[in-house]
Amino acid sequence: MSSEESVPAEAIADVTRDIAEVPAVEVITSSAVHLMSAAAVKCGLAEDTAEGRGADLQDLDEARKLITALAGFVTGAATVIGDHHARPLRDGLRSLQLAFREASEYPDAPGEGPGEKFTGPVR
Repeated sequence: MSSEESVPAEAIADVTRDIAEVPAVEVITSSAVHLMSAAAVKCGLAEDTAEGRGADLQDLDEARKLITALAGFVTGAATVIGDHHARPLRDGLRSLQLAFREASEYPDAPGEGPGEKFTGPVR
């Protein structure tokens, strides 16, 4: 085996060691933040880009999927990460749910919005 072939295996081993050292709560909160960021962009909340496309990136169908996944994720994780970590995630989720409602031309009925089957109605 050449040294070029062994580099990917070594890199994978390094990443695996790095991940093993990260506490679960950090992996969970980081994953939630990624979902939140993607949902915010899809809700049209992104700052204008260099191309001036901030609000043009809005895609409420995609935002609905991301917010619903985030709601299930945060609701499920809240019991194992503790209130100290879960509270800001729930606050961010609620803000996204409200932003979605505001961005919708025809808002969902209370309890029918994205993720509300996990969080209850958001007003």
